[in-house]
Amino acid sequence: MSTATQAFNTDAIGIWGEPVEFPVEADRIAAYAAATNDPIAGHASGELAPPVFAIVPAFQALATASITVIPAELIMRILHGEQDFHFHAPITPGTTLTTRAAPIGIRRRSSGVTVVCKGETRDAGSGELLVEQYMTSFVRGAETGEDAGDEAPAHAFDEALRDREPDGTVEQTFDSNQTFRYSEASGDPMPIHLDENVAKAAGLPGIIIHGLCTMAFTSVAVIQRSCPDDPTSLRRLAVRFARPVQPGQSITTRMWESGGGSIAYETTSDSGDVVIKDGKAELA
Repeated sequence: MSTATQAFNTDAIGIWGEPVEFPVEADRIAAYAAATNDPIAGHASGELAPPVFAIVPAFQALATASITVIPAELIMRILHGEQDFHFHAPITPGTTLTTRAAPIGIRRRSSGVTVVCKGETRDAGSGELLVEQYMTSFVRGAETGEDAGDEAPAHAFDEALRDREPDGTVEQTFDSNQTFRYSEASGDPMPIHLDENVAKAAGLPGIIIHGLCTMAFTSVAVIQRSCPDDPTSLRRLAVRFARPVQPGQSITTRMWESGGGSIAYETTSDSGDVVIKDGKAELA
């Protein structure tokens, strides 16, 4: 067995961490909307949290859960593989949230290992469940001796949808300073998004857009196309991060209605790469 095979801690699967508190402020919501070029009125004013804002109060708990499974020597090999939000009630200012998280599964893949963590975000006062989310981390080049626990809920794209034209298409462009604004608003300081030299040393073409920032852009596309009058009717948003995109690039999100309030989507960059695969939105 390799060191990586021996090091993954499958005993941590299913163990919930301590809850993390987060006070929700209108200014913080508005800053996140501004950092993701979100023009939707309730988001921009800070009255209603954008969908992907749900990662902000949960990130500490989810990251802590991940590293209870992933060995320290493999931390720099981690990529954000997938993200899946399930929205039960809106996040609004003036509330305090608590989020707990647990690693729920580990799987061997052809070129690495995936670790899935689940987070639950609740209103600290009432205990109401507001958001469930699944964060899948991909550990490049790692090995594990066994699969354990559960996989995240499926959201694969139905290839049969390609037999017809998309029902909606939205084009968007990242600003040159997008990563710096997003880093501050989200609390994500990863240097591959901020330091050209660090990004290139990691084998990237340069600074790349945060995956969750790209996901936030796609959430705007979905809402503007499908539920502009009631953003809270978005009940699920799930993606697989396929390729990085850089500041200044444009993306195009193509959406197909797939029945029952479900929308499948895919996002490509102006370089022709698919950057978001297996996009899925569900409306109430």
